Amino acid sequence: MESTVLTKVVLPMALFVIMFGMGLALSAADFRRVAKHPKAFFVGFAGQMILLPAIGFAVASLLSLPPMLAVGLMILALCPGGTTSNLFAYLAKGDLALSVSLTAVASLIAPFTLPLIGSWAISHFMGGDTAVTLPLGKTIIQLVAITILPISIGMTVRAYARGFSDRAEKPVKLLSTLFLIAVIAGIMRNSWSELPSHLEDAGLAALLLNISTMAIGFGLATALRLGKPQSVTIGLEVGLQNGTTALLVTGTILENPVMSIPPAVYSLLMFGTGILFSILVTRGTSTSR
Repeated sequence: MESTVLTKVVLPMALFVIMFGMGLALSAADFRRVAKHPKAFFVGFAGQMILLPAIGFAVASLLSLPPMLAVGLMILALCPGGTTSNLFAYLAKGDLALSVSLTAVASLIAPFTLPLIGSWAISHFMGGDTAVTLPLGKTIIQLVAITILPISIGMTVRAYARGFSDRAEKPVKLLSTLFLIAVIAGIMRNSWSELPSHLEDAGLAALLLNISTMAIGFGLATALRLGKPQSVTIGLEVGLQNGTTALLVTGTILENPVMSIPPAVYSLLMFGTGILFSILVTRGTSTSR
């Protein structure tokens, strides 16, 4: 019963609140900025949509992860960046407008790309195990309802009640953080008997995915001669994913607690790696000055 309440009620509520909070901080101008800085946007977008899943697949394959952990890692890699990447873009003196634009656009597209590629990942890693399937239509509808809908509601509230949205933005972010902590704690507790055998593999895979994508995203943007703020932002957007979306798919739709371990571990690790990345890039900026 506890697991059912966690995955069927608390987790969808957490993601709804997170996406509503994102909508409160968005306006149509955030999407129009894409046209003003197309190169930086498309580099970041390609990094999120193509590079990130490819690295996730490579990590799962090279580490020979157990099938269910591999699927959990792939679903995580198919998720968009979250509000955490926006926070770190601000702290690391990145391009905040670019960060918000990338997060917003990816969040609107992921409900359609995640079920398609996620189904392929299940087929690839699970082989002949037909007990685990990701229903495309149902998954798309659920992700649209729990991501695009609350973002749209939040943007509407911001457009017509700006004062309220400004006051509500911080409390909503705090509430969503508390929800996420409760969800991760519950998943760890429900999977406690299996956790020790999976944590080493899942922890290493999540850490490698996180660090490699941040480094490669930053390196690619730098190699393409984007500015330092844009390179920092792309590193964070490619390297910090919305683990709550992954937990919704693995825990609520697929109802598989083992698949939820990689995104749960990742959601904890990314705060430490995000802080370290921010310190390194801001130190580099201050040194160059």
